[in-house]
Amino acid sequence: MKLSDAIVRFLEHARYERGLSEATISSYRADLGRLQSFAAEAGVTSLGDLDLEVLRAWQWQGSEAGLAASTLARRSAAARSFTAWAARTGLRETDPGVRLTSPKRGRHLPRVVPQQQMSELLERAAQRAETGDPTAVRDRALLELLYASGVRVSELVGLDVADLDFDRLTMVVTGKGAKQRTVPFGVPALGAVVDYVRTARPTLAARADGDAGDALFLGATGRRLSTRAVYEVVSRALSAFPGGGPHGPHTLRHTAATHLLDGGADLRAVQELLGHASLGTTQIYTHVSVERLKQSYAQAHPRA
Repeated sequence: MKLSDAIVRFLEHARYERGLSEATISSYRADLGRLQSFAAEAGVTSLGDLDLEVLRAWQWQGSEAGLAASTLARRSAAARSFTAWAARTGLRETDPGVRLTSPKRGRHLPRVVPQQQMSELLERAAQRAETGDPTAVRDRALLELLYASGVRVSELVGLDVADLDFDRLTMVVTGKGAKQRTVPFGVPALGAVVDYVRTARPTLAARADGDAGDALFLGATGRRLSTRAVYEVVSRALSAFPGGGPHGPHTLRHTAATHLLDGGADLRAVQELLGHASLGTTQIYTHVSVERLKQSYAQAHPRA
């Protein structure tokens, strides 16, 4: 079988049988496409000829090109998943990727915005919304909802109006692997979202060429807001404040989780809120939550 055909079948398996997210499938497609191109340059075009040496040479090329350890680790994971699937389905007799190792990944603490800065950020968004500009009203609502709930940007843009229960202050989001969970949000976010739905969303929806659909957050053309557009909104809002690290929507997710732990929230409750499959993923926020640790120490240690 041609390597290119095998990759297509693997991506179909990932989408229809494993139910992986479009983001994960897109990542697999990009990494395996690069592997296919590299293999073709080495004279390897069939799945049966793909061996460990080709895989290692591909990783070595990436390392020499200066790719980050995290990128090399992701590429290794994609290749291993692909070759393991090929062996499991009988398309290959052996799995050449089983011995492909990943470089050690340094664990960097996520950027967290201090509570005072978050208050200022949301206050500035509220002031801009007072002008009545529908885009400003929308931006305030999405910033409040991101910080209040800690949802992923893909989950935010996937929301429909009907997914929110304004009486119970909860919303149903669809996360990785098409898994749904119920996430609470607070009164300030409720006010911002209700204001947006009543005043700004109809204006944005009127700009659509046809039915705007049921999407909660709409773009300037009246269609469902893209993840890129949300990134730009958050990046612009965070750029006004000092601090290194990413300026995207995930920063608000990190911030929400850390502030919850600072306030005494249970780690497993935060895990459920964020939709993490493993508690270990959530535990990184315990390293960030310094203020919570200091308070516990001061209250409990006899020599504090």
